[in-house]
Amino acid sequence: MVSVTKEEVLAKLRSVKGPDLEGNIVDLGLVSEIFIADGKVYFSLTVPAARAQELEPLREAAERATKTVPGVQGAMVALTASKEPGSTPPPPRPAAQPAAHAHAPAKPAQPQGKPKTDVPGIATIIAVASGKGGVGKSTTSVNLALGLQATGLKVGVLDADIYGPSMPRLLGISGRPEQLEGRVLKPMENFGLKVMSMGFLVDEDTAMIWRGPMVISALNQMLREVAWGELDVLVVDMPPGTGDAQLTMAQNVPLAGAVIVSTPQDLALIDARKGLNMFNKVNVPVLGIVENMSYFICPDCGGRHDIFGHGGARDEAARIGVPFLGEVPLAMPIRETSDAGRPVVATAADGPHAKVYLEIAAKVRARLEELAGDGERAMPDIVFE
Repeated sequence: MVSVTKEEVLAKLRSVKGPDLEGNIVDLGLVSEIFIADGKVYFSLTVPAARAQELEPLREAAERATKTVPGVQGAMVALTASKEPGSTPPPPRPAAQPAAHAHAPAKPAQPQGKPKTDVPGIATIIAVASGKGGVGKSTTSVNLALGLQATGLKVGVLDADIYGPSMPRLLGISGRPEQLEGRVLKPMENFGLKVMSMGFLVDEDTAMIWRGPMVISALNQMLREVAWGELDVLVVDMPPGTGDAQLTMAQNVPLAGAVIVSTPQDLALIDARKGLNMFNKVNVPVLGIVENMSYFICPDCGGRHDIFGHGGARDEAARIGVPFLGEVPLAMPIRETSDAGRPVVATAADGPHAKVYLEIAAKVRARLEELAGDGERAMPDIVFE
């Protein structure tokens, strides 16, 4: 393998123009420290938080340029932003509450929507969600499911990401599910997990161009027209973001709780807060926050590096009063086992990376048991005035 140096990467990155086409990203000081391991290059670009969405093409250009350096096998580039000294993130918006004005004229009762109906055979359903893509939500979902299974539970996984299903690759499953009586499908299975995904029903390269109602219909069918059997927990790998599909799932599925996945940098946390607020509004308790890609251990020197910052998700959890579930490192074995369809919890359960997920799973199970005594939660009553 051709060795890659930081100097070679920096030289190539000097060809990438800075914001507003002034200077280049290296000389403008936007590039963080660069780490290289096994031909993979990791770094971040520091940009103003207000321009994050606008500067996404800058991140893509930096990633493309890095991949052209001889010997580079892959690149991971993230946008990050430093908070101004003394600044604090805005507090989470509270869930909408019924209006109460003694002097206001009476209003007709607001409809509370369809009640959430249980799925036969499934005792508990939890969602794993993120406010944005690219934070490792699916990898977290599958290893969390395997971790819950390791505690003695019967577990299934529903891949609810219609446009980018990951479970077939993450679990090394191919083929089509068997159709039983009527429209009921038999779930696929590997490592003891029962799994359903749109990835089993369409080819991997097929572009899904469905609109909202079709997506919701497909999700309901994959949830309710599958022979799940008896499961203690169904882990739902939610689509990234907080759009119509995510909100409808949260409203219609009897979720016992949600796990939020974020990376440490401020920009990812901004999107994670959107996910938190969405679940608050539909009265789904947040089981906790996972900080993914939390730190990087250099395989050559053994030193720890916080490429994307560190501790942001822990601080956010403390600020809003939800459990912090754990820090998952940015580690080559996690990526390699995921790409190979052999999740680290299933294939290296005694290793340090699997231990992180097993500890997260234990905390999630404890949190579910804690919430089980709270009784049935009321449906949200959102009033617009």
